[in-house]
Amino acid sequence: MWLRFVGQRLLQTIPVLLGISFIVFFTMHLTPGDPIEHMLGQAGRITPEQIEALRAHYALDRPLILQYGLFVQHALCADFGPSYSHHGRPVLEVIAERFPATLELTLFSFGLALLLSIPAGVIASLRPQRFFDRTATVVALLGISMPGFWLGIVLLIIFGLRLQWLPISGRIDLALAPQPITGLNTLDAVLTANGPALGSALRHLLLPGLTLAAPMAAMVMRMVRSSMIGVLSRDYIQFARAKGLPEPVVVGKHALRNALIPTVNIVALQTGLLLSGNMIIETVFQYPGMGKLAVDAIAAADYPLVQAVVLIYAVSYVLLNLGADVVQAMLDPRMGGG
Repeated sequence: MWLRFVGQRLLQTIPVLLGISFIVFFTMHLTPGDPIEHMLGQAGRITPEQIEALRAHYALDRPLILQYGLFVQHALCADFGPSYSHHGRPVLEVIAERFPATLELTLFSFGLALLLSIPAGVIASLRPQRFFDRTATVVALLGISMPGFWLGIVLLIIFGLRLQWLPISGRIDLALAPQPITGLNTLDAVLTANGPALGSALRHLLLPGLTLAAPMAAMVMRMVRSSMIGVLSRDYIQFARAKGLPEPVVVGKHALRNALIPTVNIVALQTGLLLSGNMIIETVFQYPGMGKLAVDAIAAADYPLVQAVVLIYAVSYVLLNLGADVVQAMLDPRMGGG
């Protein structure tokens, strides 16, 4: 049953990914800018024949629909071709260098958002309309309303430039970089027992991570609060209390588990927004991840690199939604029976 469910969902993603690839491909080719001109830069003594030879080499002289067909054909084999802006290096090789940075930032932001939102939502639901509930609601509203780039700039100015408590760019102090094992600086620092490297990596993650986590934490907190208030009024919760069960057991085991069922989809959707939002946040903080790579590739009209990054984001988003469905079914067996 589970394999059939997962298989059906994966099949449904095929037209979605094709549609995304179609939109991204033609949008990039219709935007102003010539990748050959970006590649040549200010180089002199370039003849028209050499320019045409480069266009032919990268298949840019063919009709767009044929170029799209070649792109899809190669993408199915995980071959996105050479990067125009990275001296012809394979696109996947360029992405592989930046992927650990984005993965680390996303995981850090995800963990930070859940660490802040779930306890806050539970506490607010236990004392509705009290001081903590009202304060958390106002903070959540601010977190949802503030644009990520604006919040990032404000945090950068306050904590990075004025107070100088935290670094404003990069992933880690180069002199403290741990021996690379996984590509995740925090994990590599733990594996090599390198305390200074761990501290430096966490300090570099804090500002961009908090900026990315704020909208997700706000949405999840509001959903947890709303769900918990509804669950706490159910008869089985009153029955559990009447049996004399300790309040932490009633809240944590009986109420929170059921309140998290509708929250899972929100978490998955917000995690997808973490991936899309990191393009702006990584640019604000000059964080060397896939988001910054994509922004630079757009500026350089590097079609293959932009298309590959967007498809990776799209696949991640689809898999997150699939994972959310599976987790929901695990939390509520009635959902997995069909």
